[in-house]
Amino acid sequence: MVASALRRKSRLPANAGSYTWGCMGDGTRVKIGISACLLGQEVRFDGGHKRDRFLSDILGPQVEFVTVCPEVEMGLGTPREPMRLVAVGDGLRMITTRTGIDHSDAMNRWTRRRLDELARDHPDLCGYVLKKDSPSCGMERVKTYGPTGPPRRDGRGLFASALIRRCPSLPVEEEGRLGDPSLRENFIERVFAFRRVKDLFAARWTIGELVRFHTAHKMALLAHSSLKYHDLGRLVAGAAAMPRAAVRRAYEQQFMAALSIVATPKRHANVLTHMIGHLKKVLNSESKEELMHTIEDYRRGLVPLVVPLTLVRHHVRACRVSSLLDQVYLDPHPRELMLRNHV
Repeated sequence: MVASALRRKSRLPANAGSYTWGCMGDGTRVKIGISACLLGQEVRFDGGHKRDRFLSDILGPQVEFVTVCPEVEMGLGTPREPMRLVAVGDGLRMITTRTGIDHSDAMNRWTRRRLDELARDHPDLCGYVLKKDSPSCGMERVKTYGPTGPPRRDGRGLFASALIRRCPSLPVEEEGRLGDPSLRENFIERVFAFRRVKDLFAARWTIGELVRFHTAHKMALLAHSSLKYHDLGRLVAGAAAMPRAAVRRAYEQQFMAALSIVATPKRHANVLTHMIGHLKKVLNSESKEELMHTIEDYRRGLVPLVVPLTLVRHHVRACRVSSLLDQVYLDPHPRELMLRNHV
């Protein structure tokens, strides 16, 4: 099992392997920040909510959510006058639609305090899901209004902007984009990867442990970008000559940036084919042919990723292929989410 192999060969925390299933060894769960309305809290401007079934019913049992509603927490009531982003000079202001009240300064002050609280009270936060189109929480393509003409889809909510600036490596998505199976799988993969890399550096780590961590993520990184995998490899190779703090910052930043590139069926198929190369000495010709046909079916879109991956995982574990047993790619997130059944 990938989890136990990682614990044996690397001095990751003893509970590290259980991230694969969403829960750490001490019983706590991976934490994700989330806009409160997405879990059914009636905090919207109209007094309603935008409960998202995937987040509340499917992802929810696997993680611990930290709920935030910027507009309510900064002191605005429910229901309240709606607001929109208005372009003023070089910036965006959050202004009510009818009375023209500008809440931008109050929102920015509250945001600074709230982000300080999150850093203090939840330093282990590993992801964040924002409400799309919100003038406070929208991550991208939020409507912005100018003095004339139609609105443009080029804005980002004030709270979302500050969150992303302050936590550039934190996996952040908005619920609308999570309807895309590839983006959904990518976000959840990054959440659990962020937990692992944070824990690697949480204690006194060694270069050997960094090497083993990087090696265990080889196939996962290759599925996103072979170029960035090799860039990270060069960083690891030169780590002994760098200050430890610089190694940590650079590796975490580049590791998460690599995973933010959405894996494609072509890259997944290439990784699976590469893994067959590690199996060629232990499989008979019939099994190898079956694997290759299944990977080609996946490449052509005839079956989802879970089909060839399940076959590869079976052979790796049945044959105890040491070079692949540690690969996080085989189990990057809780199987209960069935994310690879849809990509």
